[in-house]
Amino acid sequence: MPPESDLIKLYSGQILKVAAEPIYRERLSKPDASVTKRSPLCGSAVTVDINVESGIITHYGQDVRACALGQASSTIIGKVIVGRSLTEVQRAYEELSEMLKNKGPTPSKPFEELYMLQPASEYKNRHASILLAIEATLAAFQQIEDKK
Repeated sequence: MPPESDLIKLYSGQILKVAAEPIYRERLSKPDASVTKRSPLCGSAVTVDINVESGIITHYGQDVRACALGQASSTIIGKVIVGRSLTEVQRAYEELSEMLKNKGPTPSKPFEELYMLQPASEYKNRHASILLAIEATLAAFQQIEDKK
């Protein structure tokens, strides 16, 4: 485990600034799907609401109860998620997971801003919180598929 000073660096000013941005931090009144994901390890939770037309997210809302890393991840995802397909969201999830778990490359556009969470790869107990928003979005897509 890295030293405590590295943990302090993990919560950089950039991450804290992004975490505080209010991007899609309200729930949708009539979502096509709504999913809450929780991290049992840290207690973080993210609820995602989506509306989808022709396989593309048209509206997005979220309620984020997470640490700064989970909030930052949710904000970055919220900035670019409208207009994305299931395939794009799946790719972003796979790339983010690879970056965190195996020190893989930064996720591709339009999710490239997730690069700032690379230092969290050293802290496996933080991965679940970072992945919550994108996991909830994938589960919401699945909920819509299951209704068909």
